Amino acid sequence: MISFFKKIFKKSALTRLLFFVASDIFLIAVSVWLAFLLRFDGNIPPRYQASILIMIALAIFFIIPIFYFFKLYSFSWSYVSASELISLFKAATVSFLLLSAVIFIFNYFPKFLSFPRSTIFASYILVFIFCGGIRFSKRIYLRVASRNRISRREKTLIVGAGDAGEQILRSILSSSNTYYFPVGFIDDSPMKRGVSIHGLEVLGKISDIPKVVQQEQIKQLIIALPTAGQKTIKGAVELAKTAGIKKIKIAPHINEIISGEVSIRNLKDVEVEDLLGREQVLLNVKEIDNFIKNKAVLITGAAGSIGSELSKQAAKFNPSALLLLDQDETGIFDISEELKNKFSNLKIEPLIADITDRRKMEKVFTKFKPKVIFHAAAYKHVPLMEEQPDEAVKNNIFGTKILAESALERGAEKFIFISTDKAVNPTSVMGATKRVGEMICQAYNQKNHTKFISVRFGNVLNSRGSVIPTFKDQIKRGGPVEITHPEMKRYFMLTSEACLLVMQAGAMGRGGEVFILDMGKPIKILDLAEEMIRLSGLKLDKDIAVVFTKPRPGEKLFEEILTAEEGTLATQNQKIFMAKLSGINPSSLERELEKLKKIMEAPDKDKIMDFFASFVPHFKPPAR
Repeated sequence: MISFFKKIFKKSALTRLLFFVASDIFLIAVSVWLAFLLRFDGNIPPRYQASILIMIALAIFFIIPIFYFFKLYSFSWSYVSASELISLFKAATVSFLLLSAVIFIFNYFPKFLSFPRSTIFASYILVFIFCGGIRFSKRIYLRVASRNRISRREKTLIVGAGDAGEQILRSILSSSNTYYFPVGFIDDSPMKRGVSIHGLEVLGKISDIPKVVQQEQIKQLIIALPTAGQKTIKGAVELAKTAGIKKIKIAPHINEIISGEVSIRNLKDVEVEDLLGREQVLLNVKEIDNFIKNKAVLITGAAGSIGSELSKQAAKFNPSALLLLDQDETGIFDISEELKNKFSNLKIEPLIADITDRRKMEKVFTKFKPKVIFHAAAYKHVPLMEEQPDEAVKNNIFGTKILAESALERGAEKFIFISTDKAVNPTSVMGATKRVGEMICQAYNQKNHTKFISVRFGNVLNSRGSVIPTFKDQIKRGGPVEITHPEMKRYFMLTSEACLLVMQAGAMGRGGEVFILDMGKPIKILDLAEEMIRLSGLKLDKDIAVVFTKPRPGEKLFEEILTAEEGTLATQNQKIFMAKLSGINPSSLERELEKLKKIMEAPDKDKIMDFFASFVPHFKPPAR
């Protein structure tokens, strides 16, 4: 029997469909025959033999198409749930109502005279039981089979008895190969105390973790709180470590789960970003939906950390086409394939291009006519751009100008420029080029109906080339962990959170604004390093050392979000503010950019720095 199930489980979707249709036909016939057998106490009168055959034929005629209509042949056998049971109830009810109507009409004919009507109800009950049973058979099999493998599984406690916790437990119970042996839940909600979910009880609050770990001899912990804040997550992790738990997995933040479903496949090791970010973002989903739905959306820098996450988030809102543009062919291939697998009905256009290639950009805008542009392509590494300022100018300033002009010429609705806190009182070439990008957007917003919007934010957690991946590599090598200065601080935000807020800002922008994302409190880089060392199971100064270097050219100890002259205005979203900036004269800007263009004909680092010093407000170049 077990080998039979294994063969069926591995079959293709078509084979599984044929298997269920054949099974249902057989079970319908058995149900009708049993209904007559029960009605006549095991001795069916010969005169009803023809009626049984006619009723079986009618039942199959009605039930199979209606089951197909209710999607009872296109479900995940491993994850069959109450929703399928409800669909089965509806489908069986509709089928037998139609069957009863037909039998009532044909009751005037000799074949259906004195027809035993109770057999209809009995057949309905039996079909529901048998067809439901075959659909739940795999889950029952996996549940029974899993008990035979308990010896090699470790006792696991699930923190969070909400939807995510239930989905993870269901995924574990349905898995034929897992090392988790769930024993119960932990949840702070008083309403869930003592509640049983799939046979497992809620054993206590988060503060009870050490006690429950000791009582139940727990070896692993799963934190299933995708909407919880950092304080809750951090508290659960610290209590688990205090109790001696070394294996801790966590469900990703709800913004990072493209499908909306959580399973053991989504679980990951606890990272420092889980302890520093994860605050829930409140969005006006309807506003974003109206902003993106059924529109061609272009994302530049789509292979980067911000661009790829923007692509994932934008895909959820059903654009008519998603145009992914970057010079990094491998990165574009990876993100386009990921999105094609998860959004099979979405039109995705991977584009390998350089934003400084005016002819190529005009061709892209002419062919695809994007209505919404998220401009995330930029050179961002401060030390590299200090050494090669001409490349920063070409890409971050003139690349932005080319895109902005293409958007104006082709009638785009909105152009959202991804800026940075380094554009405020810039001390680096990268920051200065980003401030000029903001000025271009302010000036171009006055030219026609295209709305230009800039969004500033600080560092995103775990982005490529940022401090967290750097520290990870240093810890992996055994140290030392290098920090610029013991007092250095930075703002940090989850990539998914930042991108959702960028889309919200883009949706609510009316043109010309520079929006600022609320980055929370700045984090000391030294505290970040110490937390990462602890998460790696190492001890500071004993297993791994921290050393202090000196600030690199253009680097600040602390990044501002506003200049001294700027202020902010509140918006309808509590995590988005608007900077009060002075207006930009388009003619003056064009004259200054022409000067910069002439400098770029024979690029000279000192001349570029002199230009920024004279043109960019509050630019403070490092000592030469």
